[in-house]
Amino acid sequence: MQPLSSSAQKIQDVLNSLGYDYIVIEHTESTRTAVEAAERAGCELGQIVKSLIFKGKDSGKPIIVLTSGANRVDEKRIREYAGEGIGKADADFVRAVTGFVIGGVPPVGHIQKIETYMDEDFLQYETVWAAAGTPNAIFELRTSDLQKMTDAQVVRVK
Repeated sequence: MQPLSSSAQKIQDVLNSLGYDYIVIEHTESTRTAVEAAERAGCELGQIVKSLIFKGKDSGKPIIVLTSGANRVDEKRIREYAGEGIGKADADFVRAVTGFVIGGVPPVGHIQKIETYMDEDFLQYETVWAAAGTPNAIFELRTSDLQKMTDAQVVRVK
């Protein structure tokens, strides 16, 4: 087994420090898209956690939406939850607030605390798969732990 890249190892270390025994898996093939991640994980598309970063239009604060790989986010809903207009964050903003590149943003281990919303559709699954710091690293975790470790509000996102 190859050693993990530094970004994937960072997520493994975060998971361990939080008391979880989940294992980060780094693939040679991409897991950047939800479809690719589901293929590598051998799971349903709906079990893939897409970490989408938005930026509050007034506050400039980051907002992360953990949505099912099978869903598209209704930005109007997220605006209502956030209490302000939102816009998609650019790659520089994403890296500045999370420490990770788009396509590898994990649900945990960010540079700063981020307001987090989690797709209610995950509740139909016992486990889900999330990015682990690089566009080819993922880890499986219990859905209930995803909510706990991110302190996410469980909401309807589609």
